[in-house]
Amino acid sequence: MGGRRQERLAEEIKREMSALIFEGLKDPRIDPATVSVTRVEVSKDYSHARVFISVLGERARAEETMAVLERARGFLRSELAGRLGVRHAPEISLRLDRSIEHGVRIAALLNELRAGDAGEGSHEGE
Repeated sequence: MGGRRQERLAEEIKREMSALIFEGLKDPRIDPATVSVTRVEVSKDYSHARVFISVLGERARAEETMAVLERARGFLRSELAGRLGVRHAPEISLRLDRSIEHGVRIAALLNELRAGDAGEGSHEGE
């Protein structure tokens, strides 16, 4: 990313967006147990922020959650401006982040490989 100010703003936006999603949006389609803001990237001129959202579960559930958040983008930006104490909050673009899901899948595959290796090794002495 860039300088310290960009990083601080990104962390502030991440914290406030997380709170807004869970406190400010009263939509039953958003399950706080499966949704998290994973990171935020702020442009050098502070006018844009990419907000990466992780949604655990089935792809259809993730797409529905992202659609709800996309419809609430204006509300989120307005509330964000107030929470940050700025006149104009950055324009927000929401991105689905599947990295946690990929990590879980990789861990499961590695566990399967280890279990297979352990099973093969136990027959060596026979």
